[in-house]
Amino acid sequence: MRHNKKFNHLGRQSSHRKAMLANMASSLIMHKRINTTLAKAKALRIYIEPLITKSKDASTHSRRVVFSYLKDKYAVTELFSTVAPKIAERPGGYTRILKTGFRLGDAAEMCFIELVDFNDAYAGEVVATAEKPKTRRSRTAKKATTAEGEVVAKAPKTVAPKNVATRTSGAKSVANKSTVSKKS
Repeated sequence: MRHNKKFNHLGRQSSHRKAMLANMASSLIMHKRINTTLAKAKALRIYIEPLITKSKDASTHSRRVVFSYLKDKYAVTELFSTVAPKIAERPGGYTRILKTGFRLGDAAEMCFIELVDFNDAYAGEVVATAEKPKTRRSRTAKKATTAEGEVVAKAPKTVAPKNVATRTSGAKSVANKSTVSKKS
């Protein structure tokens, strides 16, 4: 009987499934975000979240336990040096699954799985929602006040096209600079 055995086998034998999840977990740690099917992402979340929790304790034993699952020393180093300090205060829920639609060939439901603290779009301290940086020049005519307090609109700056002289033997090309007319 298979009572209380609820994990998804993903249509693979045990060794193939473990190797696939180890590779996907290493890729997620190294790249912080991967694109996969929804079923694999849910299986990966169950696989990787205990490993990330283990990485909060930077002992040799924790490193060896995580390495026995991942089998990639670069991913283990990245997990303990970069990921663990950033998620130290988080009590759980280290990954996020974002559905992206269906795959064209077989209509499998696709998604992104990513580490939560490494996505700047969802972070609270993002500048993207703040006001845009100001440019040096305005695209419209500005209004200026004169000494008498009148409001006068400035004419937009116009620049004549540059005339490029043809090259002569041994001479560099010369461009004629046109002056900008200013109205007072």
